[in-house]
Amino acid sequence: MSYNVSFISLGCAKNQVNCEQMMALCAEAGYSIQAQPEGCDVVVVNTCGFLASACEEAIENILEMAELKKAGQVKKILVTGCMTQRYKEDIFHELPEVDGLLGTGSYGDIATAIAEVMEKGEKPCHLGNIHTANQSGERILSTPPWYAYLRIAEGCDNHCAYCVIPSLRGKYRSRPMNELLDEAAELASAGVKELIVIAQDITRYGTDLNGEHQLAKLLKELCKLDFHWIRLHYLYPTDTTDELIDVIASEPKIVKYLDIPIQHCNDTILKAMNRRDTKADLLALLKKLREKVPGLVLRTSLIAGLPYEDDAAFEELCDFLREVRIERAGVFPFSPEDGTKAALMEHVDMEEAQRRAELAVDVQSDIIDAYNDSILGEEREVLCEGYDSQAQMFYGRSYAESPDIDGRIWFTADSEITPGSFVNVRLTGTMDGETTGELV
Repeated sequence: MSYNVSFISLGCAKNQVNCEQMMALCAEAGYSIQAQPEGCDVVVVNTCGFLASACEEAIENILEMAELKKAGQVKKILVTGCMTQRYKEDIFHELPEVDGLLGTGSYGDIATAIAEVMEKGEKPCHLGNIHTANQSGERILSTPPWYAYLRIAEGCDNHCAYCVIPSLRGKYRSRPMNELLDEAAELASAGVKELIVIAQDITRYGTDLNGEHQLAKLLKELCKLDFHWIRLHYLYPTDTTDELIDVIASEPKIVKYLDIPIQHCNDTILKAMNRRDTKADLLALLKKLREKVPGLVLRTSLIAGLPYEDDAAFEELCDFLREVRIERAGVFPFSPEDGTKAALMEHVDMEEAQRRAELAVDVQSDIIDAYNDSILGEEREVLCEGYDSQAQMFYGRSYAESPDIDGRIWFTADSEITPGSFVNVRLTGTMDGETTGELV
């Protein structure tokens, strides 16, 4: 039987890759993929379950689909992903509108689950082994045609005290290099110009296969393929080796933009959170990166209100930001997540954590504004992503902006520019934390 299936993917890019694999499995089974949920047989909500706020967003999406189901516009609702893995017992109980579940170890069962729910009237619940689930497989890309993600590993072995990822995604498993190079070659031949290398921690790549860090070797091979840009997401400070830094510095295709989540800088907090670095380590690494990689733009994630963060430790974090001047930072209030060690430790209340996060964002805003002012007059290579008729401007990204995370560059041009093409833009101004310019 052929069914119309629609997908909603929430959360991170790693989750998006799972969704792309599920779409390919459905197409292979003869099902039709449709963009809008209205009028489809099955809607699949692929959830994030990393934080309580992500679970709330997932529940809102499920309830929206339940309304469509009630109105007869959707027949069945399947829920997949991290929230399913985390709260499997509760979902059927709390959300009776849901017709079936797939955990993070069972993405490969999507076509079977659709048949079970449509043909047999069953309520499938597939919860495979999260430590051994297959990571490879065909994908139907859901990104614009000019960029795509390459997920090089699954799971995480870092076990930070505040994080549930290891319990949702399993132990760290690198994908074989030959498999990754084949997949990357296919993406390049499909016209992908920007390859974004992702994993929960890309710096650990290969260490579970033979004990050696192999990211540098993988990147050298990827640079031989026909990509214009290669972007790296989530480098763990401790595993950022000198060999890796040299490859990043010397390979022109690797964009000089690194996402290194540090979470905090206070030594007591870092130790309590089971991070393997100290403030001195972080300062030394950032200094080395700045020296070796000219023009480097750094992004990080920070958590305000972590256990052991008193006023002095928070002030230390703000001073650290002012000193190291990381160009891009996502600041989040501490969320005590069920099942984590940090949730059992003493910490400030949510309101105070939120207040501190907002103060850190203010510090960061000044840094971003100063950075934007410092690059005015420069020419930047920009990947054009579209035209906004309201603003009457084109928009795109340079090496310094990652998709869906950072801002855009807005620019004027006399002629039509095709989305997905690279152009040179002279930066002339700023607007709400983003830069503006004109085609050179």
